[in-house]
Amino acid sequence: MGASWRIGVDSAERTDLVTTGVFSTLRNPIFATMVLAQFGVLLLVPSWISAAALVALVIAVDIQVRAIEEPYLLCHHGSVYGDYLANTGRFIPSVGRVR
Repeated sequence: MGASWRIGVDSAERTDLVTTGVFSTLRNPIFATMVLAQFGVLLLVPSWISAAALVALVIAVDIQVRAIEEPYLLCHHGSVYGDYLANTGRFIPSVGRVR
């Protein structure tokens, strides 16, 4: 992500849209990796707490992406991001494309 790395959304900040590397396959590889890591914790420590943490993480990440990040990026990058939404999976390759 280079200079485009940030945490959260700052409407005053303008960054380039990164669509290369792993981002050419997934729009949110960092969140996808976080969920995968929590799934690994569930496998290592199978308990209702681990399962609840996984469910909570999936819900939180989905809300963050759908309600905050995607509208922000669509507003700032317009049709370029719209095309990216249509061709790239949200968390899993080819799954979650927006038409």
